[in-house]
Amino acid sequence: MSTTITLKGNEVHTIGVLPSVGTTVRDFALVDSNLHVKTLQDFDGKKKVFNIFPSIDTGICAASARKFNEEASNLHNTVVINISKDLPFALGRFCAAEGLNNVETLSDFRSSFGDDYEVTITDSPMKGLLSRAVIVTDENNKVVYTEQVPEITHEPNYEAAIAALK
Repeated sequence: MSTTITLKGNEVHTIGVLPSVGTTVRDFALVDSNLHVKTLQDFDGKKKVFNIFPSIDTGICAASARKFNEEASNLHNTVVINISKDLPFALGRFCAAEGLNNVETLSDFRSSFGDDYEVTITDSPMKGLLSRAVIVTDENNKVVYTEQVPEITHEPNYEAAIAALK
């Protein structure tokens, strides 16, 4: 069962649907800018905001990374994890240039995260990239909020994601 979203008004589909509220998220193996593998265990005991997007090199993706970085500085026991298919070097360069120190930025370039979390785009010129989505979990990795952003060129609902952490 795929999810239908849009890209500039044109229909685009993802491989499936986001994890349901109340379920436990799956483990992952994503790569940081130093080419170290990070898994769910690296964030044990913390609330998590998964900020998922197609590419850091687009304005909306960059804006969401900046906004969640800003919000993260005020969040207790919470980690914001930016995830895209961008190479770790590009993600590291962006975060260094922008001074994003309050978030983890990880690459899905060699993992199954997009398929496991059902956010891989299956058609359109963006086929193979990740859709714009937010998943928030509690300290025990249970999903407390999700948003599959319906139009890829729109920003996520930051306020709703942050409110889910309280």
